[in-house]
Amino acid sequence: MSDDEKEIRGLIDQWMTSTKAGDLETVLSLMTDDVVFLVPGATPFGKKEFRENSKQHADKSLEFDGTSDVLELTVAGNFAYVINKLTVVTRSPGTDKVEHSGHTLTIFRKQDGKWLLARDANLLTPV
Repeated sequence: MSDDEKEIRGLIDQWMTSTKAGDLETVLSLMTDDVVFLVPGATPFGKKEFRENSKQHADKSLEFDGTSDVLELTVAGNFAYVINKLTVVTRSPGTDKVEHSGHTLTIFRKQDGKWLLARDANLLTPV
């Protein structure tokens, strides 16, 4: 495994760990300023909207857990893509757990020697 592949896998692990810990600032530091997220039923959104949405969840004490299984990782110069099998379990206080699972296609870009998430197509659906 190349150093680039190790760094990207480390970024994915850090994203999951930071999300579970509610560390929004670290999650935001793992993405480009021009990041674009694609999710079912919503228009594409960027870093500002990601921050606002995450803050709304934090105010509700949303619990998060999840698993990430990298199925394919390809590096081509300063870009890389990952196909990932992702499972996310969330729960607000006083509610049942909600589980979503599916695949993601994520594009990473190397900026100033550091890999960052640049585009993410998230195809998770309720389990």
